[in-house]
Amino acid sequence: MLNLQIMKSAEALMMRLNDNIAKGKIMFGHQDTYLYGHSWKIEENVTFSDRSDIHDVSGMHPALYGLDLGGIEMDSPLNIDKNDFRHMRASAIAHHKKGGTVTFSWHPRNPLTGGDTWDNHSTESVASILPGGEKHEMFMGWLSKAADYLGSFKTEDGEMIPIIFRPWHEHTRDWFWWGQNLCTAEQYVALWKMTHDYMTKVRGFDHLVWSYSPDAGGLTDDNFGEKYPGDDYVDMVGIDFYQFTSNEEYVERTRHCLALTEAFAREHGKIMAFTEAGWEGVKHEKWWTEVLWPAIKGFPVSYVLLWRNACDESMSHHFYGPYPGHGSEEDFKAFAALDQMMFI
Repeated sequence: MLNLQIMKSAEALMMRLNDNIAKGKIMFGHQDTYLYGHSWKIEENVTFSDRSDIHDVSGMHPALYGLDLGGIEMDSPLNIDKNDFRHMRASAIAHHKKGGTVTFSWHPRNPLTGGDTWDNHSTESVASILPGGEKHEMFMGWLSKAADYLGSFKTEDGEMIPIIFRPWHEHTRDWFWWGQNLCTAEQYVALWKMTHDYMTKVRGFDHLVWSYSPDAGGLTDDNFGEKYPGDDYVDMVGIDFYQFTSNEEYVERTRHCLALTEAFAREHGKIMAFTEAGWEGVKHEKWWTEVLWPAIKGFPVSYVLLWRNACDESMSHHFYGPYPGHGSEEDFKAFAALDQMMFI
């Protein structure tokens, strides 16, 4: 069932995702894939480069391109991962022209404390930005800046590019200021609805697909929908889950949580996704075919998004996709060659 408040652009994307699911297809996604890789970064005077670590390894680009809005609320020219917002827009538009899909998360600063997204020292941060809160007007200004940017993703013909928008994610854990024990269920739902209503009703956006994405680490049968905003406010449900345990434990836990997600998605008529995944450093040479694929095989997930490959020398360990010369390179090629996986 489609969200009736979402029209043309987003509806077309959801129909395409549902069609892919019906065919047993899963889009492979990678965060920041065109902006930098394990040992390279896009030059400042280049608005778009067609390079990516994924393409360098496989000869194909991810079907899904992940980006983040963090920093837009502060009028910064760079987002939280030091990406130029202009490069982000140009690469997303180019990716769309190739037939790809774009998704955005948002890691805004803590509006109450002035700290970063991970400043989780107050249980009043969410309350402070709801109507009547001391930071409400300031936050609505932040929301306006985010909307200005999301509203600028257009084709040469002026048509809005559909975007999977995934705000307030991983709320079942406490590392973000909107986390599980940092606000009540009522406050979280009010935050989501306020964000959604501003984008759709005030700004009139019809190109956003709204994704609800708890973290699987804190997920139980009882709390998956504890802070669910309601069917009129959500189009997609997924989980974020990174590997910190053995391969066997990760596969087992992922499949358990994807089963929860599938049941919830079917009950509410929503599209399903694996909204963030990976193992920092990809420490197993056959991780792609022996861990990730067994974890997602058989589930009707529209996509799986792997996190970024940091380019800073000090973060050489921080990568989630393969790159030329990495030990999992050949296994990734085998994974990419699976009939079920979608690349460009």
